[in-house]
Amino acid sequence: MKRLVGILATLCLILSSWGFVSLSQAWAVELSYLTSNSSLILAVRRNAADDKLSEVGRKLDLNNSDVRDFRQFRGFYPTLATKIIQNSPYEKVEDVLEIPGLSETQKQRLQANLDNFIVTEKADVFNAGDDRINPGVY
Repeated sequence: MKRLVGILATLCLILSSWGFVSLSQAWAVELSYLTSNSSLILAVRRNAADDKLSEVGRKLDLNNSDVRDFRQFRGFYPTLATKIIQNSPYEKVEDVLEIPGLSETQKQRLQANLDNFIVTEKADVFNAGDDRINPGVY
């Protein structure tokens, strides 16, 4: 008896589900009234650091470089580079020669490398916190 009730219940379930098979596709809900009629704006997103680096080129920016960037110049890292950073910002490249407490050797090194430097406006992306003294690259 239990087996007969189980078979009949299964048969009824199968027959009743066939009615749903022949239904047409579901109707799509119209949601266009929820969106505004504005035009699509596409903009290229650029990093502020990339913009500044493309402005500087191959020269070293005295107002935005960190101590480690001065390693490419003999005799700059870390003492002279730290003095340059601590006395920034500069308005022109030659202002770096007026740093108080420079030795004659340091002034000669600076004079010999003035062509390798550039001065731009200070950028927050490079000057936040003490990132110029310790950029956190280990």
